[in-house]
Amino acid sequence: MAGGDDGLSKRSIGLAFRIGIEMVAAMIVGVGGGMLLDNWLGTTPWGLIGMFFLGAGAGIVNVYRAVNGIGYAPGYRKEPGPKSGPEQ
Repeated sequence: MAGGDDGLSKRSIGLAFRIGIEMVAAMIVGVGGGMLLDNWLGTTPWGLIGMFFLGAGAGIVNVYRAVNGIGYAPGYRKEPGPKSGPEQ
């Protein structure tokens, strides 16, 4: 690789692994929680189905936050950019 590309490729690989792990972890927690809920309440398979979708939604939100850089540090906030559209 070229001299300056090494840091960028490591960050890209790190972000890709983070995205994958966060999706898988959210799904495991959702499905596991659904199975426990079903065993406790005897509602097979409705708890599993509901928690599957809840885990998938949580995984998608985590991926969105990782890609946009939201939540890296406490108090982190992006600076507002120029407004598009008519001025109010």
